[in-house]
Amino acid sequence: MLKRSVPLWNKLIPGHVGKNRTTKALSVFSWTTADGSCSDESTFSLLLKACRGDNVTLGSVREIHAKIVSRGLDASSLLCNYLIDLYFRSGFINYSKKVFDRMCLKDSVSWVAMISGLSHNGQETEAVLLFGHMHKSGITPTPYIFSSVLSACAKVELFKIGKQVHGLAFKSGFSSQIFVCNSLLTLYCHVENWVSAERIFLEMEFRDRVSYNSLISGLAQRGFSDRALNLFRRMQQIDFLKPDFVTIASLLSVCSSAGDISGGVQLHSFVVKAGFLSETVIEGSLLDFYAKCCDIETAHRFFLRADRKNVVLWNIMLVAYGQLGDLTTSVCLLREMNLEGIIPNQFTYPSMLKTCTSIGALEEGEQLHAHLTKTGFHQNLYVSGMLIDMYAKHGEFKTARGILNKLREDDFVSWTALIAGHVQHDLFPEALQLFREMQGRGIQLDNIGLASALSACAGMHALDCGREIHAQSWVRGYSFDLSIRNSLISLYSRCGRVQEAYSAFENIDDEDERSWNALLSGFSQSGLQEEALRVFSKMNKSGIQANLYTFCSAASAAANMTNMILGKQIHGLVMRTGYSSETEISNVLITLYAKCGSIEDAEKEFKEMPERNEVSWNAIITGYSQHGLGNKALKLFEEMKRLGLRPNYVTFLGAISACSHVGLVNEGLDHFQSMNRDYGLVPKPEHYACIVDLLGRSGFLARAKGFIEEMPIQPDAMIWRTLLSACTVHKNVEIGEFAAQKLQGMEPEDSAAYVLQSNMYAAAGKWTQRDRPRQAMKERGVKKEPGQSWIEAKGLVHAFFAGDKLHPFSDKIYKAVADLNARAQELGYVEQQYSLRKEGEQGGMEPAQNVHSEKLAIAFGLLSLSEIIPIRVIKNLRVCNDCHNWIKFISKATKRTIVVRDAYRFHHFKDGACSCRDYW
Repeated sequence: MLKRSVPLWNKLIPGHVGKNRTTKALSVFSWTTADGSCSDESTFSLLLKACRGDNVTLGSVREIHAKIVSRGLDASSLLCNYLIDLYFRSGFINYSKKVFDRMCLKDSVSWVAMISGLSHNGQETEAVLLFGHMHKSGITPTPYIFSSVLSACAKVELFKIGKQVHGLAFKSGFSSQIFVCNSLLTLYCHVENWVSAERIFLEMEFRDRVSYNSLISGLAQRGFSDRALNLFRRMQQIDFLKPDFVTIASLLSVCSSAGDISGGVQLHSFVVKAGFLSETVIEGSLLDFYAKCCDIETAHRFFLRADRKNVVLWNIMLVAYGQLGDLTTSVCLLREMNLEGIIPNQFTYPSMLKTCTSIGALEEGEQLHAHLTKTGFHQNLYVSGMLIDMYAKHGEFKTARGILNKLREDDFVSWTALIAGHVQHDLFPEALQLFREMQGRGIQLDNIGLASALSACAGMHALDCGREIHAQSWVRGYSFDLSIRNSLISLYSRCGRVQEAYSAFENIDDEDERSWNALLSGFSQSGLQEEALRVFSKMNKSGIQANLYTFCSAASAAANMTNMILGKQIHGLVMRTGYSSETEISNVLITLYAKCGSIEDAEKEFKEMPERNEVSWNAIITGYSQHGLGNKALKLFEEMKRLGLRPNYVTFLGAISACSHVGLVNEGLDHFQSMNRDYGLVPKPEHYACIVDLLGRSGFLARAKGFIEEMPIQPDAMIWRTLLSACTVHKNVEIGEFAAQKLQGMEPEDSAAYVLQSNMYAAAGKWTQRDRPRQAMKERGVKKEPGQSWIEAKGLVHAFFAGDKLHPFSDKIYKAVADLNARAQELGYVEQQYSLRKEGEQGGMEPAQNVHSEKLAIAFGLLSLSEIIPIRVIKNLRVCNDCHNWIKFISKATKRTIVVRDAYRFHHFKDGACSCRDYW
């Protein structure tokens, strides 16, 4: 065969390009190579143009790229522009960037290719930044560049920058260009600036279908169905434009959002008459309409009548069944799809992966992952991101990280999914470490990634780190992003920075319930319960609809304040708004009533729950334990296991604590050993402290000391404090001194170590040694926490200290205490005369100094509360033996129920007996 010239080969390629026969064009190119002809710039430009027509493999593009380099044509702006565009079309962003960065001469087409390519591949922020570099370089933007940048600003909500670009376009004389105006319409529709959008629309000299479609789509997405339909009529009657399938698709989305079945059916009729039914977008929009506005059966019937070769329709049905959580039907659809020879695309699998994530079907998700690996879709960035999200949300971080490490290019969405998964599982340090690694790799951060990092800082109270990320979000133009603002509210409120939290909240133009909830829950979690409830009150007054999360946070705040009245008011609101059947709120209400001393209400809430989860059982078991109802707690613990529910750390803590409160030493030790042996749970410091308490309360102090010394973890202050407290009760000076030495070495500023040691000496009658710890306190400047008791009466909380005479009714209260003493003595009460003082000290004391705070609170309660209302008192320290004995007699003398919550447990006094059976 004669050797053909390059011009001859160049004539053959366009013929195949025009007929969209890319494979044939590539074959012609291979013949040129075999023929020994030296391809020129025209050959490659024609070939690259051919590659834009059909789906061409990355390998083919890279092969052509390699030939271009070998021919020394890699400096050609024409060829580089084609390569940039092709790599972007294939989704390989980094290849496009490399070609662009190596170009010696970048023309306007190069910038357009990069900016539009980044924008179309989810890198809108980078596209805007690149436009900034272009502008600083003095390159005059074209109208198409303005259009691409404005579209990018709209997508990532960089509205302020978008307005600045609008100004530049106006100065450049391009603001009246039809495709610039169309992009401006999209921008102002996104920001919901309808005045600017409609002004631009009306001032346009010429309007095309895109102009109408942009405004109709914007109105449709915001639910303005009437205005969108009016534009639809204007389009036909005034500008005499025939609606295209994009117009109808937007209007169908209006009907879908508004639930307008009649309008959707009319549009369906219009589609049939206009001959649009064969359009992929229209079929998808109609199916989406029927899936959202009718029922899944109606949608399925439409699907069966439609063009089943259209993969979009299969994807919509997979999404529809996924939203119902029907994974079984989704899997059947996928099998049917394969049988019919429908080739899935990158949007086929993510909906199923999302369903696996939402319903917790990890095993099915793993099977789908295996299928993706066989089909090669696991390499797709979008699919990989969904896999990472699924594994991360299920806590399978090793698998998720393995997928991330195999990605061909760094993808900020995948990194963000992994960070968010760690935050969801409260692994805040690990989340921040990933965030730092992401920064170190130079991966572009978006608002979601920054918001997740801020949430991690909030979770670990890392205020300085959070402020640093706050500054980064401001520099990157996200300072007014709602997700960032809500994360900042959470950060500052959870760190107890009240003014900064309110500042972040007030900077939101249109705060929603998420913003209010972030403020409310943040204050509640940081211990600022009164501030949290103040936010809850303001939220109700502002007309914002409270949701489940709101009520949970408010009830939790009331529980931590032990505010029974407010808690019942919140419970009433929960019932009126229809959330009373929700498991999450019932769990919080159980804790609320248990903490407020009403274990009966907690029990009632538990029994009336339609569905219970592990948290429900933990809440009631812990409640029973705190109220000294150890046998009830342990009975429920066994029932929970019998029902197949797996106990966790909290469950075992409640069970062991229950054993401690009722003196079941062997049972408590068995449960402790069962944690690791039967459930693979490694005990935490609080479980070890609970065992020390169990042994110590029962008087096994030597065993408790030996247990501590044999622990596989380093004992903390809580463990030594527990042992010292037990030594005080049982008057064991030797072990008590050992524990006190350890405790004071760890926390020299904690008054409890000194006070407990002093009380231990006094209880053991070692008066000469009693004052030494208190003298050490003075020398080291350690302040003792004074005993204080609180009682709520008629909506107000009243606080009392020992010997307190500050209350306005103090005369009446002390008189009541004296009367109660007399009545108790008639029943046999004998005061333990200053049991922790030497006899010589007792005579010189004023009688008021002997009256502990709980006695004053109880006397006030008896004076103020109706006889049918139980007396509920909270004390910050352990109730002493004398007061405990006194309250028993008072409950019998007054025939009143008295509930006292001290630092260790609840005591229910009734008819002269206490629920703790004098064991506390």
